[in-house]
Amino acid sequence: MKVYIHNISNYYSSYYLHGLNKTADLEYTGSKEFESYNNRGFLIFEVGGKIGVVDNHDPMGVDQSLLDKVDFYFATNKVKGHDAYEKDKVFPLFPHYPIKVHKDYFKVFKLNPLFKIAPVALLKELYAQNLRTRYQDEVWDYRISNYVFFSGSIWKKEKWANELRAAFIEACRQNPKIEFEGGFVRRKDGAHGEYEHLLNTREYSPTSFAQKSRKSMITFNNPAVLGAVSWRLAESQNLGSFVLSFPFKIHLPVYPKNGEEIHYIHDKEELPEVINFISENSNYHRKIALGGKKYFERYCKPEVQARYMLDVLRGQVAPLQNSKA
Repeated sequence: MKVYIHNISNYYSSYYLHGLNKTADLEYTGSKEFESYNNRGFLIFEVGGKIGVVDNHDPMGVDQSLLDKVDFYFATNKVKGHDAYEKDKVFPLFPHYPIKVHKDYFKVFKLNPLFKIAPVALLKELYAQNLRTRYQDEVWDYRISNYVFFSGSIWKKEKWANELRAAFIEACRQNPKIEFEGGFVRRKDGAHGEYEHLLNTREYSPTSFAQKSRKSMITFNNPAVLGAVSWRLAESQNLGSFVLSFPFKIHLPVYPKNGEEIHYIHDKEELPEVINFISENSNYHRKIALGGKKYFERYCKPEVQARYMLDVLRGQVAPLQNSKA
């Protein structure tokens, strides 16, 4: 199947570039019409005369000019209650995460990035890609221990998200059953506020981060900047981790089911009791970890999402609209 790619996407869309490249015969068009979207968090593609776009930006609203030009606008952060996303052509996507795609990138775009992207910007893009790990379908290998790993950012404006993360770190540190590693990542501006005592003592490479996440009894998930979904979620589900999550602030086509594919909590005061419950109930832990892995394989794998979008553009399936959590 021939699919035309109209812009040079950046690493935000690496997951979807990889999925499309596994699913179809991609051809970069060098379109002048979409040249202003080069090296940004958009991936613009066409099949059967229909144009779709994946918008991988934080939930700031749609690009109206682009929305007017495409037939289907897939937003990875279609945040709830935001009027800009409540449009007929705007649809949610499933969780994803950026990956290393040098091979896909140069196979599809060939040498065009050298001529169409400023040298410094291109070097930054390739460096950002290189910080990620290559995608692979992780084999589900169940294990449980009392080890918990969490390393996350302190957001400048997301006070609520910071409070949730701090509560999780403290609940783990104070639980005598838990062997905890991690904390908040140090900010370059040193603005750690009240969380100085919860900072990491070391930095983690993407490979080390993935290895430690795989070992962790719990992966903690909460809405990120402006309510965006965390990249950590899909990566953890691919690893087959137990995901403990606050409710999503974005729309998903299908949400993970509570008590089967994920464990939701609604108040940070629940954390100590929930962590105890998980550590003492290995059967439940296994059920959620396996359920999350199956959810990932059913909906989230790069080629699965790519086929879904191409089927929508070709009129073979109706686009999935906002599901109910």
